[in-house]
Amino acid sequence: MKRKMMIDQAKVRVLLLESIHPDAVIRLEEDGFEVESVSTALDEPELIERISGVHLLGIRSKTKVTAKVLETADSLLAVGAFCIGTDQIDLTAATAAGVAVFNAPFSNTRSVVELAIAEIIAMTRRLTEKNALMHEGVWDKSADGAHEIRGRRLGIVGYGNIGTQLSVLAENLGMSVSFYDTADKLALSNAHRCATMDELLETSDIVTLHVDGRPGNAGFFGAEQFAKMKPGSLFLNLSRGIVIDHLALRDALKSGHLAGAGVDVFPSEPKGRGDEFLSELRGLPNVILTPHIGGSTEEAQSDIGGFVATKLAKFVVDGNTTLSVNLPGVALPEQPGQHRIIHVHRNTPGVLAQVNRILAEHDVNVEGQLLSTRGEYGYLITDIGGGYHEQIVDQLRSMPQTVRLRVLS
Repeated sequence: MKRKMMIDQAKVRVLLLESIHPDAVIRLEEDGFEVESVSTALDEPELIERISGVHLLGIRSKTKVTAKVLETADSLLAVGAFCIGTDQIDLTAATAAGVAVFNAPFSNTRSVVELAIAEIIAMTRRLTEKNALMHEGVWDKSADGAHEIRGRRLGIVGYGNIGTQLSVLAENLGMSVSFYDTADKLALSNAHRCATMDELLETSDIVTLHVDGRPGNAGFFGAEQFAKMKPGSLFLNLSRGIVIDHLALRDALKSGHLAGAGVDVFPSEPKGRGDEFLSELRGLPNVILTPHIGGSTEEAQSDIGGFVATKLAKFVVDGNTTLSVNLPGVALPEQPGQHRIIHVHRNTPGVLAQVNRILAEHDVNVEGQLLSTRGEYGYLITDIGGGYHEQIVDQLRSMPQTVRLRVLS
């Protein structure tokens, strides 16, 4: 479906789900947008019912933006993932519709890392068990099974933004660090790159996962991987719930092969606060369960709210796609007194020439222009001086390669 859009900025509608930080609301309202906030996630039928007429959608990790949702979204310009991951969004369908997707790849990194460090220390010192006994009135002052983290080896699976910062902080606390990543990553400080994940599992005292939720990662860590971990080692997953087999983890914990685990993410999570949480890991005394709060600090959520909201607002106002997850990155400086044409198109030869020929036929001068492509799609920004005829817009929209056309004044 081809879409031609000229939007009155004061009539831009924004729908924010899952209790997105108030800083996002403030930032978007500064540009005159109409913002509606919902505290919970919406499932597909609910979102389909609400998405019509919405120009900007903000979500966190629980709301799924599917192809059906995008097909129903008659006005949607962009989706903001107020988190790191974007696997909850059908990026292929979004790109095909010319809908930009933005996320916050760095804003909550420190918060996730600090939670990982806290859980490592808590499990290594057996704080969960000591705490439970104290609440039962039992005084168990003993050093049995309690250790310092200094000198222990941390194995990090996934050496991205979070993995690398965790690596640095862990070394500062006296730990040795190994990591495994399918991509070629530079080791920071004294971290050791493992040639295989098996090498990491067999040599680490603590294994922590920091991988994304792409379909290929679903269930990649199960009984076979837990069996290869050192007896008495610890396991953490603060990445995505689908990447591990929770029944296999429960078996490894109950058998005593693993001494403890910290889990923040789950294959199926409640939609809102207060809803019942179900898991095979409930009731195990050597497991720390947290409700997907790795990035849930006031500092991180404030940073995320401001960062993603700014990306969304600027995309509406100037069309620039810097740091877009799915569209080619284009940033053309604004020049006063000009009109800006945004052209999302299928990446075939001759599109730029065709656009410029249409403009030239109507004696329209190009004042600035920038094109970038990514895979099957291209993103073109063209600034023109003076006025323009609707006939120009109609011709550009009628090009067979056109996916979406926007005109910004």
